[in-house]
Amino acid sequence: MLIYLNGQLVPENEAKISVFDHGLLYGDGVFEGIRTYNGRVFMLDEHIARLYRSACAIALDIKMPPEEMAQAVVDTCAANDTLNGYVRLIVTRGVGTLGLNPYLCREPQTIVIAADIQLYPKHLYEEGMAVVTAGTVRNHTEAVNPCIKSFNYLNNVLAKIEAINADVMEAVMLNAQGFVAEATGDNIFVVRGNELLTPPAWAGTLEGITRQVVMRLAKEKHGMDVRESMLTRYDLYTADELFLTGTAAEVIGVTVIDKRCIGNGRPGPWTLRLAESFHALAAGTGTPIKS
Repeated sequence: MLIYLNGQLVPENEAKISVFDHGLLYGDGVFEGIRTYNGRVFMLDEHIARLYRSACAIALDIKMPPEEMAQAVVDTCAANDTLNGYVRLIVTRGVGTLGLNPYLCREPQTIVIAADIQLYPKHLYEEGMAVVTAGTVRNHTEAVNPCIKSFNYLNNVLAKIEAINADVMEAVMLNAQGFVAEATGDNIFVVRGNELLTPPAWAGTLEGITRQVVMRLAKEKHGMDVRESMLTRYDLYTADELFLTGTAAEVIGVTVIDKRCIGNGRPGPWTLRLAESFHALAAGTGTPIKS
């Protein structure tokens, strides 16, 4: 495997950064997870734009222009023949001191990894998955704002531990006020009749790229009433359908939450329609990897 590291493609075992990098020492950096389908990078411009917004929010000056960053992603995919896979794009603060001061760091480090990923087993997309509500509360929006896709995922990791300990693969996280925020790595949607509801960003929700695509498809292709809405656990328990979205997860139905059955215990019709529409769009659009 070849890794893009600061302008060069190097073998995996030569892709190294300093132990003094603030990304390692303090979780000081930003990243994007991106998918490739049929030789195209899906929603590349949107991912690059979000990366730079995240960097701006933490005062991280990415020296590389966005168009060069996008090209680095394409080149890394081409070099690894990652035509149907997953890309992790990382920008760290760079080498600094053992102190917190980010302004003592030298140049940011840019890393692109193009490989494969399977977040959930295939059978869960057909049968639906079980989740639990985590006791770990989502970060407050004025602490580490969840709209910043930063390295600081310990909040999510702690909730993921709760899920694993409950013998399920995912957990729903609430915000400090007790409203639904998101899952540990995915956005969450409720279907109620013809309504499609999802928590807004100010509830502690990452503005997911797949989330945006699904909302657009639901409204424009399927005529659903799509709204951002503050949700409680009651809304999840009594939903007609419940599903998660994410770059790695795509669209996956939730059929049990906190041992309560959702609908008939199978992924619902809207979930399946939206998953089908998402896959159709992803299969035919994106930035070409090879000309």
